[in-house]
Parts: sequence; C-alpha cells; structure tokens
Amino acid sequence: MEASSPISQTLHQNPHPESSPNPPPYKKSFVTSLMEATALRTPSFREDTYFVSHLKPSESKSLQELKDKLMATHGPDSMWGIPLLGGDDKADVILLKFLRARDFRVPDSLHMLLKCLEWRKEFGAENIVEEDLGFKELEGGVAYMQGYDREGHPVCYNAYGVFKDKEMYDRIFGDDEKLQKFLRWRVQVLERGIKLLHFKPGGINSIIQVTDLKDMPKRELRVASNHILSLFQDNYPEMVARKIFINVPWYFSVLYSMFSPFLTQRTKSKFVISKEGNVAETLYKFIRPEDVPVQYGGLSRPSDLQSGPPKPASEFTVKGGEKVNIQIEGIEAGATITWDITVGGWDLEYSAEFVPIAEGSYTIAVEKPRKMAATEEAIHNSFTAREAGKMVVSVDNTASRRKKVAAYRYVVRKPITTTTPAIA
Repeated sequence: MEASSPISQTLHQNPHPESSPNPPPYKKSFVTSLMEATALRTPSFREDTYFVSHLKPSESKSLQELKDKLMATHGPDSMWGIPLLGGDDKADVILLKFLRARDFRVPDSLHMLLKCLEWRKEFGAENIVEEDLGFKELEGGVAYMQGYDREGHPVCYNAYGVFKDKEMYDRIFGDDEKLQKFLRWRVQVLERGIKLLHFKPGGINSIIQVTDLKDMPKRELRVASNHILSLFQDNYPEMVARKIFINVPWYFSVLYSMFSPFLTQRTKSKFVISKEGNVAETLYKFIRPEDVPVQYGGLSRPSDLQSGPPKPASEFTVKGGEKVNIQIEGIEAGATITWDITVGGWDLEYSAEFVPIAEGSYTIAVEKPRKMAATEEAIHNSFTAREAGKMVVSVDNTASRRKKVAAYRYVVRKPITTTTPAIA
C-alpha cells in the first residue's frame, strides 16, 4: 500500500545560517556581463492560438486565398494524416503555419507548402515513424522526445557531445550514405514528436527543443547541422514554440550578440540561452523537475517512463549559506519510504537520517554526509523503518554563496498487515 499524503511533510530551513566573513564585492567579467546581456530569461514569444476568429481581416483573406490557390494548382492532399483542403480546423492549423512562416505572403507560402509536400513524398516522411533505422545506440542520448513542458508541449532533447569521439563520429558520419541515414533518423525523431501534437485551435501545436552544446564538436558537425537546420526550416514551419540552448560556452553568446540584430523579434523571442552551470535553473522555468532528465538536474530517468505519468515533485530553493532539512514525519514501523532529491549544480553536502519517535532510540544515519559533485545526478534511495519515526533529508549549502534550485518527492509504502484466522 502506498501513501504520500497522510504524512506531514514540512520543509524546514535554517533561519539563522552560519554567516561567513563578508566577501569582497563581486566584479563581473566582460564575458559574464555579455552572457547575461544575451540570455533571454523571460522570452516574450506567444504561440498562435490558430483560431480563425482571432485572425486579422487581411490574414483571414490570405488563408482563403492559399486554399483557393492550393486547390487550383495542386488539388487535394494531406500532411500528417490531415487533408489540407478538408475544410476543418486541423487543416487551418497547418496552413496557418506556412502562412506565418512567410509573413502571410500567399505566393511564398504556397511555394513553401508545395515544396514541402514534394519533399515528404520523396523522403517517405508520412511512414518514417515505423521504420527501424538501426540507431538504437543514439536513442535516449543524441536526440529523443521525453516529457512535456509546463504548458503541455512535448520536449525534444538534442545532445551531440558523444560525437567528439572520433570512432563514434566515423561510424555515424563516415560518408554521405551514413550522413543521409542519420538525417533520416533525426527526421524520424521529430515526426514522433509531431504525432503528439493536437493540430487544433487552442491546443498544443508545437514542441520545445532543448539543445545541449556541451562538448559538441562544432567543425565536424557543421555539415550535419546545416542539413538538419535546412530540412527543419523548409519543411516544419512554426513547429518549435521555444528553443532552449543549455551548457552554452561563452563564445556562443558572443556570436549570438553579433548576429542577433539580423534576426526577427519573433525568432529571437523563441530563444533561451543558458550558460554552463545554470542548466537546472533554466529548465525548471519551463519544465517541471519530474519531467527534466536526471543528467540535466531533474528527476526523470528512462526507466521511469515505463511506469506511467511521473509522480509530481516539490520544488524549493537552497540559498547561499543555508542548510535545508526536509522532514517527512509520521512514518510507521515496517513502512518503506522511497525518495528522490536533486539540487541543480549540487556542489554541496547531502545526508539522510531516520529519527525514531521512541525515547532512548538512536538516530540512524541512512546516508552519511557526503559532498555532491556538480555533475552528479539525482539521489534515489529507500529505507524500511523498524520503528515509527521521521526521515530527515538534508542539503547543506553553507559553504557556498550561490542560490540553487532543487526538487524532491517521496512515497511511503505502509506495512502489509495480515490477520490470522482464529482457531475454534
């Protein structure tokens, strides 16, 4: 039997953390200032609702004109299983994506749409999701769909750092045939994400892209990156609601500040740039901790995905110079408590102990205090109590000045009681 609500759960934070001598004023470097200036902390991008009634008169006219020209020049066709001239809301959502991508210029939108239809037929995009392309080693690591953001958008993660290994790089990109096969697989990942979209006004009609730039071999992947970018821009308009770059090296932000003036405000408003060390803090703004992969400071493990929707986590902040104790009370004798906890960019001390209620009983050090490295993933542990008491999970950030985001969750399985039938 499981329980998570009958237990009193309190987050006790030390109101008087030990203070250290006042440090000298922190002076930001030029690079740090530039990073902060280019970081988009609160993107202003607002996704289209796709309600025809919300369109301007000129936009409604463009939509009808696009339908008329499509019928006259191409005839009925479908995309993602949706008839483009079916006269329903789903068709309007797709057509409006092409119109938005070309600022409602009908000739340009029609040209883009027809080229996309042609490409999808040649590429076999409609049925690509069912193909076995033989990239099992890359799934769940290089490009994969996992979880949803706080608004319900499916999230696609991309991490190309594994290709810094030359053997891996040659095996995947060694020649043009291998490159084309990889591009096909990358399109397959995106198509899986698109199958999760609603294609209805007011629904979820785009995905979130999270791209990890850590250890990414820029020069070697330039050709593949350009191919992917071109394919996605030409054939998947307005499919990305937000593009989050994490583990961004300083020079990326310098480059961004240089080409930023040439981007439209709409494009820039989709970008979120997070430097190394701020990954969890950035992702938590958009994605709940239970949906963020453990390697990025969240609580989501691949094995969890087989168990249905993730159990919600509680979020909290660990201030610099502060120790936080999470006390889970009301644990019965024989009950088993299982908990997960993570702190973004750890670099602090963690411990867990069980405190019995009975006088004279000894506190049990379930996990002795240990320093957590910045790269360590979430803690997952369990403990079966022999007597009633409470669990105290602690994170000690008194040695740091930096505030950190954190999350935890737990479940308590009560002991199973059996009754022995009375003997007459």
